[in-house]
Amino acid sequence: MPTEEVGGHISLRGRRDECALLDQLLVDALAGRSGVVVLRGDAGVGKSALLGHLRDRAGGEHVATARGVESEVELAYSGLQQLCAPLLHRLEGLPAPQRDALATVFGLTAGSVPDRFLVGLATLSLFADVAEQRPLICVVDDAHWLDKASGQILEFVARRLLAERVVLAFAVRTGLGDDLLVGLPALDVSGLGESDARALLLENVRGPLDARICDQIIAESRGNPLALIELPRTWNAGDLAGGFAVPRSRPVANKIERSFVERVEQLPFDCRLLVLAAAAEPLGDPVLLHRAVANLGIDLAAADPAIDSGLLNIGSRVEFAHPLVRSAAYGAATAADRCRVHAALAEATDVATDPDRRAWHRAQATLGPDEDVADELEQSAGRAQLRGGAAAAAAFLQRAAALTIDPLRKSGRALAAAEASLEAGAFDAALALTTTAEALAGDELRGARIDLLRGQVAFASGSGGDRAALLLRAARRLEPFDLPLARQTYLTAWRAAGMAGRLAGEDILLEICEAIKALPPTVGPPRPLDVLLDGLALLTTEGRAAAAPTLQRAAHAFVDMEPEDVLRWGWVAAGASDLVWDLDGMHAICTRQVQLARSAGAIGLLPMYLAQEAIARTWVGDFAGAAALVTEADGVAAATGSRLAEGTALRLKALQGVEAEAAEPIARAIEAADADGGGNVAAWAYWAAAVLYNGLGRYAEAAAAARSAADNPFDPWNSMWALPELVEAAARAGDDELALHAVDRLIEMTQPCDNDAARGFEARSRALVSRGEAAGALYREAIDRLMRTGLRPDLARTHLLYGEWLRREGQRVSAREQLRTAYEMLDAIGMHAFAERARRELLATGEKARKRTDDTRDELTAQEVQIARLARDGYSNPEIGALLFLSPRTVEWHLRKVFVKLQISSRGGLRTAMPRQEREPTPA
Repeated sequence: MPTEEVGGHISLRGRRDECALLDQLLVDALAGRSGVVVLRGDAGVGKSALLGHLRDRAGGEHVATARGVESEVELAYSGLQQLCAPLLHRLEGLPAPQRDALATVFGLTAGSVPDRFLVGLATLSLFADVAEQRPLICVVDDAHWLDKASGQILEFVARRLLAERVVLAFAVRTGLGDDLLVGLPALDVSGLGESDARALLLENVRGPLDARICDQIIAESRGNPLALIELPRTWNAGDLAGGFAVPRSRPVANKIERSFVERVEQLPFDCRLLVLAAAAEPLGDPVLLHRAVANLGIDLAAADPAIDSGLLNIGSRVEFAHPLVRSAAYGAATAADRCRVHAALAEATDVATDPDRRAWHRAQATLGPDEDVADELEQSAGRAQLRGGAAAAAAFLQRAAALTIDPLRKSGRALAAAEASLEAGAFDAALALTTTAEALAGDELRGARIDLLRGQVAFASGSGGDRAALLLRAARRLEPFDLPLARQTYLTAWRAAGMAGRLAGEDILLEICEAIKALPPTVGPPRPLDVLLDGLALLTTEGRAAAAPTLQRAAHAFVDMEPEDVLRWGWVAAGASDLVWDLDGMHAICTRQVQLARSAGAIGLLPMYLAQEAIARTWVGDFAGAAALVTEADGVAAATGSRLAEGTALRLKALQGVEAEAAEPIARAIEAADADGGGNVAAWAYWAAAVLYNGLGRYAEAAAAARSAADNPFDPWNSMWALPELVEAAARAGDDELALHAVDRLIEMTQPCDNDAARGFEARSRALVSRGEAAGALYREAIDRLMRTGLRPDLARTHLLYGEWLRREGQRVSAREQLRTAYEMLDAIGMHAFAERARRELLATGEKARKRTDDTRDELTAQEVQIARLARDGYSNPEIGALLFLSPRTVEWHLRKVFVKLQISSRGGLRTAMPRQEREPTPA
C-alpha cells in the first residue's frame, strides 16, 4: 500500500488512525505493558501492509514473524515454530518441563507427548524471557491458515499477556477466521475512503483513465487497496480509456485472485512451473526451491519474469507479493503439473531432517494407490502424535487410507484417522472416516471400536440424545475383547445419559446399570474406577443403602489413585466422596486433582478440575478462593476452546445470595437446561435457585425449585443435596406433607453413610418437621455434628434455623445467642441473603446488628486473592506464575496492586492482612 508523510514520518495512505493504534502498542510495550491486536478484514484490504508498518516501526526491538499457509494447516505447530525460531537460543533458560515441551513439539528432542497448553505456558515464558531485554514484537499474518495447535497456543498466550513488554499482532481474513481469536482486542480494517482510493488508483494506472471507468473501479473495489491496484490490470487500454466492455461485478476477492491468475498465465511455461513449486512449498527456503526446480530441469533464472512483474521475490526467503498469488498459482495449475512439482519437492527434501514434509509431498504427487507412500505417511502420523499433533496425524492417516490397496489395512487406517480426528476435535471428519472404516471392517472388534468412536464423538460434541445408547452398544460389543475398556465405556455412557436427561430416554440409565451388574468380575484387584462403576449401578437399580458400602470403598480408593488415572478419570473421583457425604474426602481429592493437573501441565483438563475444587471450597465457606478458581477456570476454558458448564458459578452466586447477580443467570440456565433435556445441568440450576430463594425467604419458590432438583433421576448428586433445601422450604412454606416426605427420602440417603456430615444434615432436617423439645435436641445435635466438619456455611445456617425456632418458642435470650452466631458467621463468609435473614430475626428479638454494605466488601479481584494467598504462603513469583499460567512479570504487577489495596508494603504484610482461613487448601 503506498505511503504518505504524516507528522514527520511515513505512514500508510488513508490509515492514519490504524497506524496510530499500532504505534501506541509499541509505546506501551516500551513502558512495560503488553498489547494484543487482531486485524480483521477482507483479502487485499491492507492487513499485511499494517503489519509491515508495525514491523518497520519496531526498529531495534525483537521482532518475530510467522505466516499461516493453507497447505500447512494440518502440520501441528508449524506456525508456532516459525514464530519461535529466532527465539530458541533462550530455550535453555526455561523451567525444564516447559523447555522439554517446546523442544518435543518442534522435533528438537524425542519425548512423551506434552499437554498442548503446557506448550502454551512454555511459549508465554519464552516470550516473557526474551522481552526482559527489550520489547518483543510478534507479527502473525494470515492467522486463519495457522495450524490448529499453533492457533490455540497463540490465543492462550494472547489472553494471558499483561506486563511482559510483548506485542502480539494478528491478521485474519473476514469469512475464513471469524471464529478465531474471538474476544481479543480487534481492529476492523475496511476499505479506503473515496479520496484516498481515487489517489491510489490514479498512481497505479499508466495512460488515460476515463472518469466513468474510474468511478466504477472505485465503486467495485469498495476501497480495497489491492483491488484498486489489480483490477485495472484485468482491463485493456481501450476499456480504461473509455471503452464499453465493462466487466460484470463479481466479489472483490475473486476478481483480485482472477487478476493474479491471469498474470501467472501470461508467464513463460518454465516460470509458471517455478512459481507453482514456490506456491507448493511454504517454507520459503530458496535453497530448497533451487534443488526442486533443478529436479524439474529448470534454471532458477526462469523466475525473472515473475520477479520483474512483482509477483514473486527471491532473497533470503521466497515470498509472494500477496497470499492470493500463492493460491492463484496453485489453484490454476493442472493436476499433472501439481503432481510433477510435488514429486520434485519430495526429491529435494532431506528425508533425514524432514521426513514428514517429504512424505506429504510424495502423497500429493501420487494419484493412485501406493502402499509404499501409505506406509511412509503412517510413520509420519506416528511422529505427529508423539509431538501432540492430532490434526496432522489425522491428515497423514486419511491420505494413507486413500492410497491403501488392501481393504483391511485401508479400514484400519481410516479408523485410526477417525480416532485422531476425534482427538483433534474434527467431529464431522471423524464420523465420515468411520463410515469408510465400517464399509471395509473385517471383524467384530473393529466394528466395536467404530461404535465406540461414534459414541465418543456424540459425547464430546454434546449433540443428540442417542449418545448414551451409542456408548452402551459399543460397551456391549467391547466386552469379549477388552473388558477394562468396556467398563470405561459403560461409565462414559452413564455420564452421557445424565447429561442428555430426557433426550436419552427414561429407561437408558436402568439399562446401562443392568448391563454393568451383569459384567464378569475384574481380573486382579479392581481399579477405583471399577468400584465406582459397580456402586453407581447399585445406586440406580437398588438404592442408596445397597450402594453405600461400595461407594465408600470407591471414595477411599480414589484418594490414593495413581496420578495418570487422576488425570484421565478425575472427573468422577470427587463424585464418589460426594455421594457418601464425605465432604473432607471430596475436598482432598479436588485439591489433589488441581495439583496434579498443574504439575503435569494438563491445561486442557484444568478448567474441569478447577471448577470441582471451587465447589469444594464453597462447602467450607471459602468464597474468595472459589471465585478465584472460577475466574481461572473461565480464562483457561476460553483460551483452550473447551466448554465449561456454569454450574460452579451458579452455586457460588446462589450461596452469596445477591439476587440482582444470581437470579437472571440461574433462570437462564434453567431455561437452557430444560430445553436440552433436563439432565444434570438442570439439577444444578434448580438446586442453585432453591438455595437463593431459601436465603431470600421466598419459600414457595425455593420449594418448587428444590423439588425439580430432587426429582431429577439423571443426577444423584444434586438431587441428594436438594433434599435439605426442600425440607427447609416446604417446612417454612407450611407444606408439612411435602417436608415429611423429603425428610424420609433424605434419611434413606444419610443413614447408610453414618458420618457427621450426613447425620448433621439429617438432624437439621428432622428438627424442621419436629415439635417441642425434640426439635431443640435435634438442632443441637445438628450443630454438634456439623462443628466436627468443615461445612461452615451449613453450620451457620443451622445456627440460624435454631435461632428462628427459639424465637418462635419465646426463648428470646437463647435465640439472640444463636442468631448472633449465625449472623456473624454468615456475614464473614459472604452469604448475604442468609445474613440479612439472620439480621432481621435479631431485630425481632430486640437486638440490632450492623447491616453489611458494599463498602465492607473485599476490594481484591478473584485473581488478586489467589495470587496474594500464594505469595503469603511463601511462593516466589516464578512459582506462582507456573501454578496459574502467568508470567512472573504479570504476577509482580498484580502483587503491586494488592499491596496498594491492602495498604501494605511487602509480602510479609500479607500474613496479617490475609490470615489463613480454617481448612483453606494449600496448592502444590
